[in-house]
Amino acid sequence: MSPDELVYLGILSASIPVGFLFRYLSPPVKQGAALLLGLSIAIATCHVHTLHSLVTVVGIWIIIKISWRHAPALSLTWTFLYLLFFRLVTWFGLPSPTPFANAIQLLLTLKMVSLANEVHSFHVEKKNEVSSFAKSPVIGGLSQEPSLYDILSYSYCYAGIMTGPFFRFQTYADWLRQPSPQALPGWEPCLQRLKMVPVYAALFLAVNDVFPLAYVRTEEFLDQNIFFRLFYMAAVFFVFRMRFYAAWCGAEAGCISAGLGCYPEKALSKPGGGPTVNYSPDPTTEENYDFKTIQNIDCYNTDFCVKVRHGMRYWNMTVQWWLHHYIYPNAPFKAYALRAGWTMFISAYWHGLHAGYYLSFLTIPLCIAAESAMEASVRAKLGPFGQNIFDWIHWFLKMRAYDYMCMGFVLLKASDTINYWTSIYFIMHIIAVCCIVVGTVLKGGKREGRRGDKEEKREGEKIENLKTGEKTD
Repeated sequence: MSPDELVYLGILSASIPVGFLFRYLSPPVKQGAALLLGLSIAIATCHVHTLHSLVTVVGIWIIIKISWRHAPALSLTWTFLYLLFFRLVTWFGLPSPTPFANAIQLLLTLKMVSLANEVHSFHVEKKNEVSSFAKSPVIGGLSQEPSLYDILSYSYCYAGIMTGPFFRFQTYADWLRQPSPQALPGWEPCLQRLKMVPVYAALFLAVNDVFPLAYVRTEEFLDQNIFFRLFYMAAVFFVFRMRFYAAWCGAEAGCISAGLGCYPEKALSKPGGGPTVNYSPDPTTEENYDFKTIQNIDCYNTDFCVKVRHGMRYWNMTVQWWLHHYIYPNAPFKAYALRAGWTMFISAYWHGLHAGYYLSFLTIPLCIAAESAMEASVRAKLGPFGQNIFDWIHWFLKMRAYDYMCMGFVLLKASDTINYWTSIYFIMHIIAVCCIVVGTVLKGGKREGRRGDKEEKREGEKIENLKTGEKTD
């Protein structure tokens, strides 16, 4: 493990026992302590680069104060432009930020955009209440506009400050105001989330040692036969998954120990978003709680879901919620495929400026179009046994597609990514294009094709609306 990874491990490990102590603090003390601890972590790991996050936070506060009406658009513009400056600071003669500063800046960008949208919704609903003399039907809305201290406390809350998960300001405010945090479930769900972490970590270390990423960049690798080169991308993606499975499960455990994101099951919470229905405690029955609000990864379904489309929903789930609510609806296109492509482009930009991110993320819409075409033209015409065989083939190709795209994500440079994809003859791009062509021919015309696309879109929306994080969210 690298020194940076050891620092991440230390912060994650310490956050779990510390979280249980926070359950015994009063709301004001909890708020101050979480801010002090998070800010200490930021200063200790980022040093002077902590100023980047501070400037971002103050900028959002100014935007909210000056024009809450335009805060959603202005916050997105401000945070994303600052991300550009943050990544190009060396052009201005400033020192390059640390990886820890980059991690904090990424999560902070999500938080600040979400906060601006929450404040905008608060003011809109407040005006509606005054004009209609009726209480707002909005679920999980703010009760007041946050102060600068509140925004700073939310921004630098120690829970997930570097590794996520992302959570809304309302989730943070609910955490501060929990009436009996000691009575909420803690040890059992925490241990449940941690039980596989040693396995993921061991697999990461073992397989990474046998299949190092650096080997892909060597001439010796290109001299290997194509089957070895194809297998290598599966090994690299396996290492990639194990690393994030361990990190995100550990990060979730840190939130669980503190009680952050704990809501009654009847609230039907979504990862990142929180409760989706109004709820109230019933003193006559025993309440069941869950931590779906801070669930960031569904390891089983990431591996074993059938579709490329669904695989995204199980991975980095809180960020997917953010993209679905703040980017996808505001895309400058009406066509579903173009909206998906725009969302993937924004996701790539959020991750960084490396060309590998864009090559990978912008391959996803192509894969989605391919699977949609084949499902509408082939799977829909098969019987139960045939559909079962189709789904197994679909799953295999889905995993290979993610193997393929992962190489761009980890190799980063356009030259390295293109060299690797060239060495395997751009196989997944070719398969995707062939599936689209075959699907279009078999569907027998544009009209039927459009109907299949609409059905696929409706299916995706249905899953997004009905699922609450247990398997498909």
